[in-house]
Amino acid sequence: MAAGFGFSAASLAQARRIVVKVGSALLVDAESARVNRGWLETLVEDLLRLRKRGQRVILVSSGAIALGRRRLGLKHGTLRLEESQAAAAVGQIRLAHAYKELLESNDVTVAQVLLTLEDSERRRRYLNARATLESLLELGALPVINENDTVATAEIRYGDNDRLAARVAQMTGADCLVLLSDVAGLYSADPNRDPRARLVPEVRQITPEIEAMAGRSASGLGSGGMAAKIAAARIALAAGAPRHPLRRIEEGAECTWFVSTATPAAARKQWIAGTLRPAGAITIDAGALRALLEGRSLLPAGVTGTRGRFDRGDTVSVLAADGVEVARGIIAYSDGDAARIMGRKSSEIAEILGFRGRDEMIHRDDLVLLRQESTAAAVVPAPQPAP
Repeated sequence: MAAGFGFSAASLAQARRIVVKVGSALLVDAESARVNRGWLETLVEDLLRLRKRGQRVILVSSGAIALGRRRLGLKHGTLRLEESQAAAAVGQIRLAHAYKELLESNDVTVAQVLLTLEDSERRRRYLNARATLESLLELGALPVINENDTVATAEIRYGDNDRLAARVAQMTGADCLVLLSDVAGLYSADPNRDPRARLVPEVRQITPEIEAMAGRSASGLGSGGMAAKIAAARIALAAGAPRHPLRRIEEGAECTWFVSTATPAAARKQWIAGTLRPAGAITIDAGALRALLEGRSLLPAGVTGTRGRFDRGDTVSVLAADGVEVARGIIAYSDGDAARIMGRKSSEIAEILGFRGRDEMIHRDDLVLLRQESTAAAVVPAPQPAP
């Protein structure tokens, strides 16, 4: 009934940030091709309960094409690309209205975000999408994400939203990804064909044998199936038709947990530290070095120089005054803009550059320290700020 970066149902309650993906087969009534309102109301109640516990929630929702196709008279058969795009355009407005009505009646601001897999692959678009989602969460909104099917350039498959949900979880550093569908979890064989099929409660490694267990979708609304969920992010899932799916997971309902051996934050830090060729480098003063050792972000005021050519979103080396590399991080500004704002206060950025960028040159979540023991000895009192 659910799966994620966890070990048990308790992981859902302990997660700080959760991405929940809803499949078409649950969301759309097969007979009427309308939103399954009763079930959706219980899901919203579950989401509100998570938020009241202080957890941040992002929802990835399928259903636009399924809602729109019958409205356009496209009732049977496989849709052509242009028909899928038209159905998505008609269905998306109905889907967004349903979420807005249910969430805002509970004083929760809902935000619609349309993404494609390309938005998670191209660096600049990835950074923009991540910044938008972070801002929405900080401002207390609940983002509802769907694939931007109306501009797709390849054949649309509903299963793509499983991969999209996994990318969103990766993008936002989620602790848990829950993929809700019309199956209880991963089975050793197709339970519709093999009465001996058993539910696999936990998977710690995706092996060829695990992949062989996955079948194609049996639903007429979705086309991802368990195979798409495994391909999605190597975390597969969950959810039966029973109401309150998230609450049921916490109460011990059957599901498959795909266990990650590393936290999202640790994996991200390892990726940054493992960059073989940083695009460039910046030099910092002693005060900035001390701030980094204390776990804080790198502000423009502490930067004294730049080297090489780099763009926003590139990984750069952070050098101490003696030229020793003390950290690596994903920088928020290009080399040209960084040179213009270095040594200046964050409050001056908008006036200098003509736009309001991030306050940090490198945010602490995007920075990893190197050789902490040796650099600690180099810390000296920070110079007094310039008048």
